[in-house]
Amino acid sequence: MKAAHALETPAPPQAEFTPKILAFVCTYCTYTAADMAGSARMQYPATVRIVKYLCTGRIDILHILKGFEAGADAVMVSGCEAGSCHFLEGNLRARERVEYAQHLLEEIGLGAERLVMYEVAASDAPKWVAAVKEMTERVLALGPSPLNPQWGPQAAVPAEPMAAVTK
Repeated sequence: MKAAHALETPAPPQAEFTPKILAFVCTYCTYTAADMAGSARMQYPATVRIVKYLCTGRIDILHILKGFEAGADAVMVSGCEAGSCHFLEGNLRARERVEYAQHLLEEIGLGAERLVMYEVAASDAPKWVAAVKEMTERVLALGPSPLNPQWGPQAAVPAEPMAAVTK
């Protein structure tokens, strides 16, 4: 019979990881598609929390970064298809901001793949469902965000995560 060592204590069972995905969506296209998906009872993971904007062109980089700081494992921005924005070029401005935010996420070590921009037409509920499923699978593969207080190692998080961004 082996003697039990003090250092060989079994690790406590870890709870199952459920992704937290924040979705910034436009009112006219993506939100309508998400609403239609719900009305049609299409099945998709309940991992997404929707924040509705009049236009994705109003999304600021700080909104995206604050989402991560608040514990989101990923952020998806979803607006009108190219050329069909109700505010002419709001979705193009959003894409530029998303690309810049991806660059910032790469620099701070979170990874650009945690932020994705989708284009979903108002009548394309199946595309919204596919986007949510794709994002959920992506986050499951990446694992929880290191900024998520439930899962991430807090020693690796700077005392002021937004300090470098807001200077």
